Amino acid sequence: MTIVPCTLATANKAIAELHRHSPPVQGHLFSLALVEDSGELIGVAVIARPVCRHIDGKNICEVKRLCTNGKKNACSKLYSAAARAAKEMGFTKIQTYILESEPGTTLKASGWTFEILGEIGNWTNRPNRNNDLARCRKQRWSKTLNSKKPNIQFKEIKNNQLLFEDFEA
Repeated sequence: MTIVPCTLATANKAIAELHRHSPPVQGHLFSLALVEDSGELIGVAVIARPVCRHIDGKNICEVKRLCTNGKKNACSKLYSAAARAAKEMGFTKIQTYILESEPGTTLKASGWTFEILGEIGNWTNRPNRNNDLARCRKQRWSKTLNSKKPNIQFKEIKNNQLLFEDFEA
């Protein structure tokens, strides 16, 4: 089994076919696929900015969807790969939400930590939101990736090179 990058279209097709309770997503930062050596798709993970506007979207990313065909250890491989990729991209934390009824075994196996059991969500204050998501309490799990990111900002282009300034946070 090998982890490879994939398009959102490919990930959403797999989600539509394999995910038990959630529909395809609208956008992403990146998506990963787990494939057999033969090229057969085993599963996908879609990583995006956090939906909750109270969570720091510059430093934290979220596994929005993860689904597999049921192959052993596939979920753990995808969660671990998503965390490694997010760490290399400079995120300080990665998180995901699972249903209250799910045990979180693959997340524990991948080194993630349970954070909180949330209340039942409601989109009534946002009429354009899709309401076909599972209506139940959800567990938030996370993994710390990097210590605080340096605050580096673009300064100028000089001799075809990007120059950056490092500011104290």
